[in-house]
Amino acid sequence: MPAESAKGALITARLIPLAWTPRGVCVGNGRQDVGIPATGIPEWIDRTFPAEDEHAFVASVRDLEMLVRIAWETPFPEIVDHRSVLNIEDLPEEIVDGLARPHGDLVTCAACRSLCVRGEFPWKERQLCAWDYHTQAFGKRGPWHEGLYEERHFESVPSCAYVAGPLLEELGVREMLAIGGVAPGLALSIVNTLIAAESSRAYMAVKTESGFSVLRET
Repeated sequence: MPAESAKGALITARLIPLAWTPRGVCVGNGRQDVGIPATGIPEWIDRTFPAEDEHAFVASVRDLEMLVRIAWETPFPEIVDHRSVLNIEDLPEEIVDGLARPHGDLVTCAACRSLCVRGEFPWKERQLCAWDYHTQAFGKRGPWHEGLYEERHFESVPSCAYVAGPLLEELGVREMLAIGGVAPGLALSIVNTLIAAESSRAYMAVKTESGFSVLRET
């Protein structure tokens, strides 16, 4: 909570959404204001940040109660970064790193309901997190391809922001090639050259934000 205000019997806290991704934490652009009874801060913390949540963290309750007593108030910053946080040393390193990156538009994953970055992993008109996208697109039921790609096939290959090596390993999949900065026609030729060297295996071409990747079942 980078900003709080004490007004009467209520504390106004502004919540900032976070998405945990293979690239690290993405801080969301959205904001949500909540009113907390000044005498019920510990109970609200227990409900909002359960102890069993490994990603949950909170400042010292003693420090929060002190801010309430002195009626501390500050305008919410237009840009939330490490300079906006009083107790930056108490935050997990992943959060601090996320504050230094560009913020994103977060949505709820259609499969697991966790927060993810809009547009990074669209699958069949649904927004998925990286984990569910890899499972559905690159798993056993994914659009694996045997033989060389024709141009019409290449135009409809899976498209996502990036492929994550650790998630591929969990699925028994290997990234054989990553191509960046080339025209689709040249990429098609390179992909087919790779496939022709071992045409008995199933492959999958994937369009990413940096170009194309070629995956193979191990």
